[in-house]
Amino acid sequence: MIVASEKSRSGKESLSYRDLIVWQRAMDLVEYVYRATASFPREEIYGLTSQLRRAAVSVPSNIAEGQGRKLPADFKLFLRHARGSLLEVDTQLQIAHRLGYLEQDVFDPLVSRVSEVGRILNGLIASV
Repeated sequence: MIVASEKSRSGKESLSYRDLIVWQRAMDLVEYVYRATASFPREEIYGLTSQLRRAAVSVPSNIAEGQGRKLPADFKLFLRHARGSLLEVDTQLQIAHRLGYLEQDVFDPLVSRVSEVGRILNGLIASV
């Protein structure tokens, strides 16, 4: 299921971006990216570390902004932006792994989380 919801006081379903499972998983991904990049070389603080963190933060941020627009076309556009940012995260993780900044035991779970967010995001895009 893509969405979990709560009922508002009026009895109608009130949906927040926080109720979207894809947003929740994207927030988890941000946490994991921050933890993984904490061990990157100091000289990467303004390079790959910063770029990867910004791209990761962009995923749930775009989901939230799009959901807040309340128009399906706008929501879909921002979901596509989130997907683009997610692909940036994937690419930057691949680079970090190739450079030896991420060991396999850290890299594999991160890439798996990226894939999970991507699958959920693609499903939501198709349903909007």
